[in-house]
Amino acid sequence: MTKESKPDRLRQMGALNPKPESVRAPWFREAGFFDPLDLVQVKYEMLRHAREDGTNKADAAALFGLSRQTYYQAEAAFERDGMSGLLPRTRGPKSAHKLTGEVMRLVEEHLDANGQLQARSLADLVHSRLGISVHPRSIERAVARKKKR
Repeated sequence: MTKESKPDRLRQMGALNPKPESVRAPWFREAGFFDPLDLVQVKYEMLRHAREDGTNKADAAALFGLSRQTYYQAEAAFERDGMSGLLPRTRGPKSAHKLTGEVMRLVEEHLDANGQLQARSLADLVHSRLGISVHPRSIERAVARKKKR
């Protein structure tokens, strides 16, 4: 069993700092506890440095190799959710949001007699009837999920 490295784990979590060399805080330059590769730790220390040490926000962001905008986003996320607010979030839709019950009923009504899927023609049908643009692959996945149940 191979042990994953910390950078590999951070990459998988989406928490690998893309610019660790930009972190200029001296305590991150020394080998030890502070890791410039860990974006969550970098953001937390940036916020702590501004709050506790009285550094202005723009200077704190620059010291940690981040933008002012990132500072304000991290600050809002931290105030809203605490430490977990600094964890990366998945981007994009979290579900098949266009495939409503109405869309799926239309798709199911128009599966061919064998229950076979013609995803491109179904996507075109959904668009012409309901005015919703759905990718054929999304339809394929939704039908496959429904069959599994």
